[in-house]
Amino acid sequence: MNLVQAWGGIRATLETFRFAEIKAISGLAGFDLTLISHLEQAENGGASKGHLLTGIDRGLGQMNDDERRQFTTILTEEILARKPEALDQLESELSRLGWTLIQGRLVPIQLLDRDDVREISEASSVEMAKAAQRFRDGDLSGAISAACGAVDMVTTRVYKENGLGDPGSASFQERCRKSFVAMAAGDMLRNGLHEIGWEPNDTDMLANNLAGALNQGAYIMQSLRSKMGDVHGTKPVVKALVFDSIKWALLLIRTIECGAATQEVKS
Repeated sequence: MNLVQAWGGIRATLETFRFAEIKAISGLAGFDLTLISHLEQAENGGASKGHLLTGIDRGLGQMNDDERRQFTTILTEEILARKPEALDQLESELSRLGWTLIQGRLVPIQLLDRDDVREISEASSVEMAKAAQRFRDGDLSGAISAACGAVDMVTTRVYKENGLGDPGSASFQERCRKSFVAMAAGDMLRNGLHEIGWEPNDTDMLANNLAGALNQGAYIMQSLRSKMGDVHGTKPVVKALVFDSIKWALLLIRTIECGAATQEVKS
């Protein structure tokens, strides 16, 4: 994932700071300030913020991928720490360039959108952002493990809250299937479709097929974790399958947690 694309959005927000602040923030993010040390503001002339940002542009172009990733990540954190109200502007600028901010992490919109995590818990959102960040950074094995770990966290909670036994003794697929049933996710879907006028036969057909699809998706993730995850060291991976795993993880979590939310409302 090319973070140069995200830089334009970050740069536009960085420009809202004062000259000295831009230098300080950039230095804290790891920028080599000697490259722009000659740029100083003065009452009668001197460098402008435009000159300063152009100098940072040049420095960014000289960084390797790891250095650029670290710089843009820390810079974003510093911007929001100093000016939390800049979040809306930063998100707006980044979204037009194909990037977004989730839990303070820069991730490509095609992988994970803020709307994707709006209906899941804060804890799950943090874990999914971690998986997306690893995918962004090229750690594909780590991304699979993080995506599966996010689902593990949710199913472990469901097991404990519903007395389903020891989650550690069940397979990943079994944990997902039992959590789906325990949270009455299928009933929630049926009720929602019934409310908008679907016939019972149609709602049953769709709910049953969704349950089957989620079960198959859990099996796919279980297999990829075993064959491509980084539990026992980095293994060869297929990037497209890692991308799909993050999407499957999000769907599993959202379905289970939405079922849990419905249960809480009923009680």
